[in-house]
Amino acid sequence: MERPALTPRQARRIRIALSAVVMLAVAVALVVRLRSAPSVLTVGFYGLALILSGTAIVLSRRGRTRVATAVLGLGFVLVVFGEWLLGAPGSP
Repeated sequence: MERPALTPRQARRIRIALSAVVMLAVAVALVVRLRSAPSVLTVGFYGLALILSGTAIVLSRRGRTRVATAVLGLGFVLVVFGEWLLGAPGSP
């Protein structure tokens, strides 16, 4: 049974909601990381991820949902790379 394709409006709303959830998760992770190990790099990586999430919201509102998804994915990769680069809290 095939699912009908999303309308452009539905696609925009889904990307906006997804971007907002990612933005909230990044903000919470930023606060947690800053409490455990304050660092300029932490603020930089998570701040950039927040900016990319906001950019994905704006792109979605303008109908560029595929580009928004790519930007959101880039933000996710950035946070994962930042976590790897910064290492686990409490490690030397």
